[in-house]
Amino acid sequence: MARSELLAILNQEIINCYRCPRLVAHREEVGRVKRRAYQDQQYWSKPVPGFGDLNAQLLIVGLAPGAHGGNRTGRIFTGDRSGDFLYRALWETGFANQPQSVARDDGLRLSNAYITAPVRCVPPGNKPLRVEILTCRPFLIRELGVLSNIRVVVPLGGIGLDAYLSVLQDSGKIKSRAAFRFGHGAEYRTHEGGPAVLASYHPSQQNTSTGKLTAGMLRDIFLRARELLSGNES
Repeated sequence: MARSELLAILNQEIINCYRCPRLVAHREEVGRVKRRAYQDQQYWSKPVPGFGDLNAQLLIVGLAPGAHGGNRTGRIFTGDRSGDFLYRALWETGFANQPQSVARDDGLRLSNAYITAPVRCVPPGNKPLRVEILTCRPFLIRELGVLSNIRVVVPLGGIGLDAYLSVLQDSGKIKSRAAFRFGHGAEYRTHEGGPAVLASYHPSQQNTSTGKLTAGMLRDIFLRARELLSGNES
């Protein structure tokens, strides 16, 4: 079966998932109550699949859909400030064709990049439970199997890094996650022949509004990703 077909099947399974009762209740409640600015919109309120270039060499691993971003629009990092921050950086570094993402049909395309998350439903307080991350992990494992060209992984935040490392550990590619500590700009080669890992703070409003993560800092991450893709390891 072609990789495009495998990914389509996987994404449909993700969208139809009801495995985590707490997350199902929360995502649907957010869609019922809505934010005042979006009262006239129909919220997606389902799990959100990954998005991007099937042949991507760059994989970006976030956390989960935003309550009024991905959970509203149905596309990851779309329709909220985190997405505005991320997609502008991707546009500035040549991984996206436009700097904004407001809706699933807004014409945004990613070039050589794919975005996913370890949790596909919006969690209360943006804090998924460990059991919810574990329940969602098979989707990430299958996704990584389909995205066979990945050479650089950019986890956005500690949960994204831990989720990716957990997949490597479960598959026997690394023995322990302890050696790979999260830090903005930290780079790792987790195992021979595997992708480079380049960590970044998550572009959450909490991080960007306080200056913990600036536009320049995030842009530099993706400029460095380009260097790694070009073979510049120095």
